[in-house]
Amino acid sequence: MAQSPIPRQIPVVVLAGFLGSGKTTLLNHLLHRSGGSRIGAIVNDFGSIEIDAMAVAGALGDSTVSLGNGCLCCAVDGSELDVYLERLARPDAGIDVIVIEASGLAEPQELVRMLLASEQPDVVYGGLVEVVDAAEFDGTRERHPEIDRHLALADLIVVNKTDRADAPERVLALVRSLADGAAVVASVYGAVDPEFLFDCRPGGERIGQLSFDDLHDHSRDGGPHAGHLHAAYDSLAFVSDVPLDPRRVMRFLDSRPEGLYRIKGYVDFGPYDPRNRYAVHAVGRFLRFHPEPWPAGSERLTQLVLIGAGIDAPALAKELDGCRDAGQEADEHGMWGVLRYVPDPEVEGTEERAEDPTVGTGPSDPPAEPDF
Repeated sequence: MAQSPIPRQIPVVVLAGFLGSGKTTLLNHLLHRSGGSRIGAIVNDFGSIEIDAMAVAGALGDSTVSLGNGCLCCAVDGSELDVYLERLARPDAGIDVIVIEASGLAEPQELVRMLLASEQPDVVYGGLVEVVDAAEFDGTRERHPEIDRHLALADLIVVNKTDRADAPERVLALVRSLADGAAVVASVYGAVDPEFLFDCRPGGERIGQLSFDDLHDHSRDGGPHAGHLHAAYDSLAFVSDVPLDPRRVMRFLDSRPEGLYRIKGYVDFGPYDPRNRYAVHAVGRFLRFHPEPWPAGSERLTQLVLIGAGIDAPALAKELDGCRDAGQEADEHGMWGVLRYVPDPEVEGTEERAEDPTVGTGPSDPPAEPDF
C-alpha cells in the first residue's frame, strides 16, 4: 500500500505562555543555537510598543513578521495569518522552521485551529510549546485558571526560571500532573535544546549519536547562561537493516515513556511501501510522518535518534528491536495507523481538521476542550 510522497513543508511551531514566562528569552536562545537552521518568526506583542519584536528582530533581520497591539488569535483571521506565513515560506527566504511567539494573553487553542485551517500549502503545524514561569506558577494559576487547559493542550512544556523557584521539583511535579502526557522540560533563561523543537542543520541527514556540544557553543556565553545542557539528557541511536512492522511501530509510539522528549529519523516499512521511506518527527506527544522517495542508490535502513531525560535506553532499544518485521506478507490495513499522522494537503485546510487541534498530535490524545 504505497503512499504518494508530498512536497516538503516548513513546520510552524507555536510558542505560547502567559506574560513574563520567558517566551522571548527562549526564542532568542533558539535563534542563537539553531545549529545552522534558518528560523522565521512571527512575534505578537500586546501593546502599541512592540518590545518583544524589537528584542527578536536583531537576530532575525528580515525573517521577522511583527504583529503588535493585540492578540494574534483575536486580531488576525486565518487568511491574514496565511499572508504572513506565505512571506516567510517563500523559497528565496530559505526558512527551515517558523516560530510564532504569541502574546502573553493569546489563546493557544485558537492559534492551533488557525494553523490547522491554513490554506498555505508550504507550511505544516509543528506543535505547541507552552512556557511557564516556575517562580510565579502558583500565582499565575490563581489569576489564570485556564492555564490548566493550556498545559493539557501542549505538546512540549518548558518550565522556565527553575533557579528562582522556592520548590522547583514540586512545580515540575504539578506541571507534569496537568500536562496530560506532554513532555515537560526544566530550564533556566529559556535554555532548551533546539533538537526538541526542530531538526538542526537541514540538508545533512544527521542520524546517529548526537553531539550536544555541536549544538551549544558554551564558550560564547558566560555567567548564568552557561552550562552543559546535555548533562541532563540521554540519547539513543537505533539502526536496522530489517524493515519495521508499522503496527508494532505505532504500538511503540503509543506507549513511549514520559521522559522521551524527541524522536527523529527515518523508518523503512519495507513491503508496506517499498517506494518511500518515512521521516518521523515527534516532540512530546506531537507526531508526524512524512513519506519521501528513497534516494537513488541509498541503503534501505531505519535510522532513528531518541532524546530524553531518565530514559532506559537499553529497554527502548529492545522495544525497537521488537518492531522488526516478522516477514509476514503485507496487508492493506497495516499502514493505517501510520497514515493517520501523514499530513494530507487536501485535508489540512478543511473545516473538519480545523475544528480539532488534536488531530495528528497523538493516537491517545483526548478531545480538545470546547470552551475558550
